[in-house]
Amino acid sequence: MHPDLGLPGPAAGRGPVIAVIGGGASGTLAAVHLLRAAVARRVPLRIALIDRLGRHGLGQAYATTNPDHLLNAPAGRMSALAGDPEHLVRWAAGHGFPTPGFLPRTVYGRYLRDLLGDAQLRAAPQSRLTELTADVVAVRPGTGGRPVRLVLGDGSCLEADVAILASGNPPPAAPIPVPAGPRFVPDPWAPGALDAVADGSPVVIMGTGLSMLDVAISVTSTGGRPPAKVTAVSRHALLPRVHRGMPAPGGDSVWLPALAGPPGPLRLGDLIWQVRAAMTSRPEQWQDVVDALRPQVPSLWQRLSRADQRVFLRHVARYWEVHRHRMPPATAQRITALRMAGRLRVLPGRITEVTGHAGQLRVGLHTGGLVRELAVGWLINATGPAHITAGTDPLLRDLIGRGLARPDRHRLGLDANPAGAVLDSAGTPSVTLFTLGPTLRGLRYETTAVPEIRDQAAALADLLTTAFAARYRPGSAA
Repeated sequence: MHPDLGLPGPAAGRGPVIAVIGGGASGTLAAVHLLRAAVARRVPLRIALIDRLGRHGLGQAYATTNPDHLLNAPAGRMSALAGDPEHLVRWAAGHGFPTPGFLPRTVYGRYLRDLLGDAQLRAAPQSRLTELTADVVAVRPGTGGRPVRLVLGDGSCLEADVAILASGNPPPAAPIPVPAGPRFVPDPWAPGALDAVADGSPVVIMGTGLSMLDVAISVTSTGGRPPAKVTAVSRHALLPRVHRGMPAPGGDSVWLPALAGPPGPLRLGDLIWQVRAAMTSRPEQWQDVVDALRPQVPSLWQRLSRADQRVFLRHVARYWEVHRHRMPPATAQRITALRMAGRLRVLPGRITEVTGHAGQLRVGLHTGGLVRELAVGWLINATGPAHITAGTDPLLRDLIGRGLARPDRHRLGLDANPAGAVLDSAGTPSVTLFTLGPTLRGLRYETTAVPEIRDQAAALADLLTTAFAARYRPGSAA
């Protein structure tokens, strides 16, 4: 049992316990803003930051050690602190990293770790954070005087007042059945998943988005090993557009009738027409139009009907994504060099069948009206996050199966109220279970990047610490 998290000092034995499930960007930002809010409101928090792989502060996105894996936005847009947009730029300059620019993701992971450490120092000894490496498999009613009981994979439990689900994106799900075996990589971001893909045999990657770019760079970085040839396949073979970098002077502002009118229902056709008109009027600054729309997307998304949201997801989303989530110029140069050298080709089509044969895989590919068969050494799934109900996470299965949570209407994530309180199967918001980040994609759509997550983390920290302040502030009767 871990009822008090083993914390010494004034925080031990009193004050609320908040369990943050997930140690990646979402969980780290939640913990940082909780600690900062605890200092501001003088609430003696005890926080358990729980990560199943022990990658606290890094998670899936920033645990990479490949220096060619870059942030997909310039440093000036990636501050982890709400209300301090230049924080990352100052930190990078102070640590000898060039700004402005696209920092390596491993550097950003160091930044998050430093930020977390600094927040702990500022909050101590009144508030404390403990990093736990564990798999949370279930949530039950508390039995030790606190309302929440987290069941861990080793059978032990942790009692808490509030749990925050910050699990990030679920791993990708293969679009067709694939025979199990070492030659299929179902999740390229699992630890060590790409280590063996270095024997020079041909590689097929499912998907052509940002994940594909990083995977292609990884498996073609030979380091003296045989060079691999990569084929990336998706329905339309659309690649992310190239990031221009910092916005043009006067950028990041856009006027649309949909933004100026009353906040009522909105038709998808009208919205698309307005966005196209704005981009047509500023063809050299289309990136500014897209970036200015980004903060408005959650409210615009919620104004669309359910039917229009489905149409967007099926027919429009991919075009928005390649313009919204762009690649750094250095990544574009690397990908262009690979394509020109014949080491990367991008094909439109769909994979129809995968079979194993003599230590290889045979991949049936429907493209250009023809069905081809490719003999490859490796098949890597980089199709992006799966639907919430298609994943294998035991905690999500338990929460949904017991009616403590329900999927959103499109099954992209969990259903929640505007504050991030998870809704149960009857639609009642929880008072002890909250979520933020990618798990809210079905409700907000734009909720996977640091700017959105940091603002959600700050708002949730304010909500929780305000609620706890009267009970646990030093000198109170609690």
